[in-house]
Amino acid sequence: MTDEERQQRITAMRDSQRILSGARPTTMAEQLAALAARTDLDRTPDYYGTGPVRDLEDHVADLLGTEAAVFFPTGTMAQQVALRYGAELLGNPTVALHPLGHQEVHERHAFSALTGLRAIWPTTAARNPTAAEVTALDEPFGTLVLELPLRDAGFVLPTWDELTEVIAAAHACGARVHLDGARIWDCTPYLGHTENEIAALADSVYVSYYKSIGALSGATLAGTAELVAYARAWRHRYGGNVFQQWPTVLAALTGLATQRPRLPGYVAHAHTVAAALAQLPGARVHPDPPHTHQFRMWLPHPAEQLNDATMVLAAEDKVWFVGGWQDGEMPGTAYAEVTVAEPATEWSTEDIVAAGERFLRIVG
Repeated sequence: MTDEERQQRITAMRDSQRILSGARPTTMAEQLAALAARTDLDRTPDYYGTGPVRDLEDHVADLLGTEAAVFFPTGTMAQQVALRYGAELLGNPTVALHPLGHQEVHERHAFSALTGLRAIWPTTAARNPTAAEVTALDEPFGTLVLELPLRDAGFVLPTWDELTEVIAAAHACGARVHLDGARIWDCTPYLGHTENEIAALADSVYVSYYKSIGALSGATLAGTAELVAYARAWRHRYGGNVFQQWPTVLAALTGLATQRPRLPGYVAHAHTVAAALAQLPGARVHPDPPHTHQFRMWLPHPAEQLNDATMVLAAEDKVWFVGGWQDGEMPGTAYAEVTVAEPATEWSTEDIVAAGERFLRIVG
């Protein structure tokens, strides 16, 4: 997506009266006003990780039930440090992870390019690995990475029993387990356990603040006090010990306070949205029902036609349906990620089907 296309999409969403997938984009002025309305801006800002940064770290460590936590400007940096720690602690540079995992798809292989680690894949199936697959690996590994949910497989989760079994299998192999929990806040309804119960299974966990809870950016790596001390040193070496980060940190604290409690409701409504979308001619959703408040939708049309139709519907009806279509592996098909947030809660099944039928008439 070009910068011009992104701006056109943002403008169309802001001008829409109803939004099915995603949240209404906000301006910088609106974001600053929201922060000012909820926080005390008269306090002293942070200096290289003090003040509000430590407040956020302590809050997240408490939410996840870990000994400590450390803030990072990006999740890519946080996860590199977590994997480096495991490799140095155990003397094994091999990381078991999924080929659709964030490290392989969205981080330009930073863990191998910058740290010299290498990956092995327990499975190529569009889900997290099973205990049997981890046990069957024919070479030792230092860290197993589990992405919860596995975004590029359709935001899919294992069951609680499957999760506990695969983590136990990795520990039985003498390995550490790192949770890519960027969206851990979304996982509790499906897994039936709290964030701290999920985090307690693993040796480390990373969480994101702009994914799901709507902050500006930022991430946190949580685990033992030893891990966090190590992470602070390597955060500095990687250039992540930023002078002041208070807008990002305050946005994270606001998101945790306001958006995190709403996520179970979004997950529940995602079932309604997915079931309604599945009624459209040729449509398919996965997983069905969704595991989180996000899922994938497929239609038997090229992505360009679907993206054009999204913009036409927004311009003519002031309705934002589903955007960001990408061509699928089968020619003539495309998929999009559907995100059920606050605007979607106003939509009934009948509303969704009617908008979808109108959308498909535009597609032709």
